[in-house]
Amino acid sequence: MPLRKPRPGPQSGAAQPRTVPSGESGRRFPGFDVFDQADTWDGATRAVVTGRLTLPPDLRFFTLAEEATASALFDRLLAQDGPPGAPKVPILQMVDSRLAEGQTDGWHHRDMPEDGDAWRRSLRGLDVEAAERYWTDSFAGLTPERQDELIEGVRVTAHGTPGKEWHGMPVGHLWDLWMRYACTAFYAHPWAWNEIGFAGPAYPRGHSRLGVGLREPWEHPDEAPEDPAAPGGAEGRSR
Repeated sequence: MPLRKPRPGPQSGAAQPRTVPSGESGRRFPGFDVFDQADTWDGATRAVVTGRLTLPPDLRFFTLAEEATASALFDRLLAQDGPPGAPKVPILQMVDSRLAEGQTDGWHHRDMPEDGDAWRRSLRGLDVEAAERYWTDSFAGLTPERQDELIEGVRVTAHGTPGKEWHGMPVGHLWDLWMRYACTAFYAHPWAWNEIGFAGPAYPRGHSRLGVGLREPWEHPDEAPEDPAAPGGAEGRSR
């Protein structure tokens, strides 16, 4: 197996002001930065949150071929498709760390393999689909538009006939696996919090303004509350 080169860590270190993930303009909560609240967290909480800005170690679970396919899949699922060099939540590394350390959800559907095996099978399935439909070596080698076509096919089938098998696994449960891991990683990262206006842990400060439509003094209003995925929405898609 080819040796992995050490990964550069452009996202490591201190928080960057107003950083939001690639593909998102930050238009919804302009001026909001979760790290403005860091002084209100206790030391342990602050260490956990700021630690998420440091890239996880080199990949330990995914092979080189799986890495390319998984990276492309996560980028399309989460719309982290901004220009090269734009900030990106390191979903690939976060999921890889979970799988390498066996940090699953503690359960899996009985008609599905263990999570790690299910991930390997599904990534191999995407490569097979890419080869059969587009005559290319891998899913990662497809254009973003063709990657979206394959993913959308899985999503539509998962919602329409969830029990149908996709490369030996029920497609509904496979889609659930992809989205659980991708969204859990994405929304654990403080850059995603900037995107959605989440002010981070409330401990030990707590909340005092409880009720629909009420905001704490440190919370920012949503400047673009419309659903971008709704018919006629500004973006026509969402994560």
